[in-house]
Amino acid sequence: MDGIKKLQQIIDESEKVVFFGGAGVSTESGIPDFRSVDGLYNQKYDYPPETILSHTFFLKKTDEFYKFYRDKMLCKGAKPNKAHLKLAEMEAKGKLTAVVTQNIDGLHQAAGSKKVLELHGSVLRNYCMECGKYYDMEYIMNSTGVPKCDCGGTVKPDVVLYEEGLDSGIMEESITRISEADCLIIAGTSLTVYPAAGMVRYFRGKHLVLINRDPTPMDDMCELVLHDKVGEVLSQIKL
Repeated sequence: MDGIKKLQQIIDESEKVVFFGGAGVSTESGIPDFRSVDGLYNQKYDYPPETILSHTFFLKKTDEFYKFYRDKMLCKGAKPNKAHLKLAEMEAKGKLTAVVTQNIDGLHQAAGSKKVLELHGSVLRNYCMECGKYYDMEYIMNSTGVPKCDCGGTVKPDVVLYEEGLDSGIMEESITRISEADCLIIAGTSLTVYPAAGMVRYFRGKHLVLINRDPTPMDDMCELVLHDKVGEVLSQIKL
């Protein structure tokens, strides 16, 4: 049986599917993958991206942070791809109980998904560090230098930077959803970013599926492994 037929069979017999996704889910929408050969980590900047996207750097060199952030992290005009759309359809049909994502682009919600657990936050939300006032992505894009609140405070993106902890409530709900699932589809992630990657180990269900362009540390533990683009695979599933 080929991989797509096997995946179709698994989804047909599953009632509580959870999707755990990483950067590879969004690359088909034109959003760069940090760790790929042509990704951000292999481009040249005054500082490595890991340094720029750290809590310490944000506080000490906020202006430099925002130069990089506006240039590389805000992908205005990106649209949901076939993977996002299929997952929204799966949820609407009652097959999918949650999307747990490491991505910060908001494309799952743009595709129509309702239950999206954003482990690393979202570029669509920004808050004043002083008074907590909310600002949208347009405000950040249209500002220059360090974006400031009406109160004079610095506005910070609602994304989890290096050195920062994940939201405990989102982590707990993600673990609960994964542990209650009868099928977990892991896709578009190298499973090397912790603590997010460690969450998949809470899965106790029947079917563990992995869709990723490159091999991962969990390939040997999965019932089905497809080394392909996520959207190309999911778009072939019929509901």
